[in-house]
Amino acid sequence: MTPSDGASIASKTLLGVIQAIPADQTAAIAPEQNIRLTYGGLRKQVQAVAEALAASGVNRGDRIGIALPNGLPNIVTFLAASLVGTAAPLNPAYTEDEFRFYLDDTNAKVLLLPPDGLDEARAAARTVPILTVDTDAAGTVTLRDVTGRKPVAAPDSDDIALILHTSGSTGRPKRVPLSHANLAISAGNVARSYALSSSDVSLCVMPLFHVHGLVASTLATLSTGGTVVVPTTFSPLSFWQTAKEHGATWYSAVPTIHQLLLEGVKKDAPRPAGAENLRFIRSCSASLPPQVMHDLEAAFGAPVLEAYDMTEAAHQMASNPLPPAARLPGSVGRGTDVQISIMDGAGNLLPTGERGEVVIKGPNVVRGYENNPEANASSFVDGWFRTGDQGVLDENGYLTLTGRPRK
Repeated sequence: MTPSDGASIASKTLLGVIQAIPADQTAAIAPEQNIRLTYGGLRKQVQAVAEALAASGVNRGDRIGIALPNGLPNIVTFLAASLVGTAAPLNPAYTEDEFRFYLDDTNAKVLLLPPDGLDEARAAARTVPILTVDTDAAGTVTLRDVTGRKPVAAPDSDDIALILHTSGSTGRPKRVPLSHANLAISAGNVARSYALSSSDVSLCVMPLFHVHGLVASTLATLSTGGTVVVPTTFSPLSFWQTAKEHGATWYSAVPTIHQLLLEGVKKDAPRPAGAENLRFIRSCSASLPPQVMHDLEAAFGAPVLEAYDMTEAAHQMASNPLPPAARLPGSVGRGTDVQISIMDGAGNLLPTGERGEVVIKGPNVVRGYENNPEANASSFVDGWFRTGDQGVLDENGYLTLTGRPRK
């Protein structure tokens, strides 16, 4: 599959977008264990874990809590959960109270945990059955003590694949139900934005319980037959060695991670070994200072592309383009297969150059929050989703954010 095929994924499920990838191509690499998982192996494991979940009593629409570190088990169980029910990934660093809130709020049917640790999650689970995720030396992911299998019917593109919560600073977190179509379309948008292909290798340093790491680094790469390198944790000390060993062609991160990588580079030093294959560096999920963009390009020798995302849009909404098109420091770029406009407080769309609230529209955008009519009434206006962010569009369609208050 190539980026030009991206439009065709709209009617497919997450597993469907990787069905056409040759079975012997490498889908994912666990660098610490030096384990490579092919697309054929990925499809086989996802189907097996999905059937094991079904045999454990999980049905379509059930929420499957997942609290795992980054790695192959996380990717396999996420795809399996979306195939049989709805994946509900959780931050493994949550406190017991946070785990209890999210498990209760999503009405989780089961909770998938690693063999060891996460005592807070175990204590919070109470009446939620815990299934242990095992991985053998060859990288085969299984559910411990689940020997049965139950056939799983293929989900529809409108079925909810992923449930996440907003991270707004005020009020109760809102549940965001993302369908297979939302995620597949968003992955295709990202892939087209950066001309991803089967030759690309993504180094995933963002957590897989967030749409940044899940959709951009992982699903967009898998949708084009590329390879995802997924360390268990991000380490600035081993980052470039991992990039070199596996030929990383791009990575996406928040500005904090970019700055940590810059701290390890001496002024005017040659670029690190491992940076030579980078086609671009992507920054998202927080504002990137223009000076950091300049420093990254000078240190690592690759164009830096700042993007704009929200959970409600299944991740990416806008991005600066690849060269030779213009990149504007301080701007998050143009809409990437997503309509972007600026609206005033009365719901009127504003002309170019006027500041107001950023609103978006597109098939990757969620249709509404779950069981929250009040939030839906205030967040959706005439088919536009109100992001709560303030910004301005220039004459070329580049968006500059001027404030990011959350509703």
